[in-house]
Amino acid sequence: MEIILLNRTARILSGHPWVFSNELRVSPKRYEPGSLLELRDRKNDFIGIGYINPHSLIAIRILTRKREEINHDFFRKRILQAIEYRNRFLEERESFRVIYSEGDCLPGLIVDKYGNSLSIQFLTLGMERWSEIVIEILDEIFSPSLIVLRNDSQARLLEGLEIEKGIIKGELKECLMIKENSLFFEVDPLSGQKTGFFLDQRENRIAFSRLIGDGIGLDLFCYSGAWALHLANRGADVIGIDNSDYAISQAKRNAELNRLSDRCKFIKGEVFKFLRDEVSSGNHYDFIVLDPPAFVKSKSKLKEALRAYREINSNAFRLLGRGGLIATSSCSHHISRELFMDMLRSSAKEAGREVRLIEMRSQTKDHPVLISVPETEYLKCAFLKVD
Repeated sequence: MEIILLNRTARILSGHPWVFSNELRVSPKRYEPGSLLELRDRKNDFIGIGYINPHSLIAIRILTRKREEINHDFFRKRILQAIEYRNRFLEERESFRVIYSEGDCLPGLIVDKYGNSLSIQFLTLGMERWSEIVIEILDEIFSPSLIVLRNDSQARLLEGLEIEKGIIKGELKECLMIKENSLFFEVDPLSGQKTGFFLDQRENRIAFSRLIGDGIGLDLFCYSGAWALHLANRGADVIGIDNSDYAISQAKRNAELNRLSDRCKFIKGEVFKFLRDEVSSGNHYDFIVLDPPAFVKSKSKLKEALRAYREINSNAFRLLGRGGLIATSSCSHHISRELFMDMLRSSAKEAGREVRLIEMRSQTKDHPVLISVPETEYLKCAFLKVD
């Protein structure tokens, strides 16, 4: 195994697995893309083993801090450790995220389980080199009837990889059916957003629904209606808004599936315009869910994204009646908790409302946060009371 020396190591020695090209003492272009390297500091002391991609901003991703073979046994051990973590801390184990990339010390690998089906993403060149072994191990452990490859993330383009998706085991004749708490949802692992369902908000959906009884509210950026159905199941009437025909169609089917169509109305619409129109109309609601997609994909777009977050949150605050509740989220790791809270304070001031924080939450436990890697905590979800 070739050796590569690092110039700056403080962040890396504190546990962060990313090595940027400007932290290397030599050009990464001299190394074969996807190959394994032994990392050493200026004193030639061992740091770890990682894979390299000279064409990526993140040149090296560290796999281990030990001198060990990276082989079938290594990946099997890591995957079993991830499963053990979920067996210990998850209540819901029918459908969950099995592998969460850096959060499970397997950078570049995402695996979601939907019942007896697996959806797999290889996001980096270095991890794709091990794709056959990883798939073999997962197939051996879970014996799924269906394995879907969702290599359609734009992150792959930054790694010099092609966008692709397909079925590598079994057959998908119709959407999968999963259960969340007492509700059922259709999941399309081949064509749905992410890998078919937003597993990361599961605990937040259930927790917020427990704060809601009757009343009328909104589920904005509703996708397949998961928030709305949890709220309707508690006795509320909910209007869901999304700009996707596919999402609205799926949300309506999920409402029918759970016999909640009389309490849920799903409408195709652009959320920013919908909010502005509702404010102009003087309408008010008892609760609102605001779960937008990531507005910021890079730091260069941060100011623009914060303006967008402020607009939708300030208008949502204006729409809530006195004592109304809102669950508002950001799913971008570029927006820290501090920035998120600053944005909410600015939104409250702009709306002229007094806002209290009931609870600040994050992603579900099957998306574990590695404290040495702040980027693994990407989801912020605030439960607020607006007066």
